[in-house]
Amino acid sequence: MSLARRLWADSADLAAATLDHPFVQGLADGSLPRERFAGYVAQDAFFLQAFARAYAMAVVRSPDRAGLEAFADLLAGVREELRLHDGYAARWGIDLAGVEPAPATSAYTDFLLATAATGGLGEICAAMTPCMRLYAHLGQSLAARPAGTYAEWVTTYADPGFEELAATLEQLLDRYADDTADVARAYRRAMELELGFFAAAWSPGDGES
Repeated sequence: MSLARRLWADSADLAAATLDHPFVQGLADGSLPRERFAGYVAQDAFFLQAFARAYAMAVVRSPDRAGLEAFADLLAGVREELRLHDGYAARWGIDLAGVEPAPATSAYTDFLLATAATGGLGEICAAMTPCMRLYAHLGQSLAARPAGTYAEWVTTYADPGFEELAATLEQLLDRYADDTADVARAYRRAMELELGFFAAAWSPGDGES
């Protein structure tokens, strides 16, 4: 089993807890209140800017052309996600320019940027992979269910193109990361912060972990 697959398997409890969370289940059946989704979109747009910066740091740290090109392609994928959020904002009147990060958002972005600034490339991959793999997992898990209002969200993350991005980052993790305690801790912490992010979107102020 590859390192990326083992780290994902080791956090299966957190993946299951996220999939079962009321916020995610509300996305699945369309029952999530719109104001909660609007708050999530604003926070996620803020988060994605930090995620993009972490990818940019990974580009700088890449020791070879293959890594440089792969991280640049992943950074382009974040730009597409941000455009999706811009579309939500335009339709629903969400102000993305003046977002104040919630505690759970700040905890996640601070972790990502600190890891990108001080960790090795393998540790950066470990901190970033859970977001991509978890969202692909959620999208694929929800794709068979009617989503109504949030069908676009589900379709985006269930798309084979997004799965390809997640798999690319896992391949980079396997390529550049050693099987160390620091790498495992970074992966697990990111999974915890993902769950905390959804919890905060469901009950603002309660999602910091």
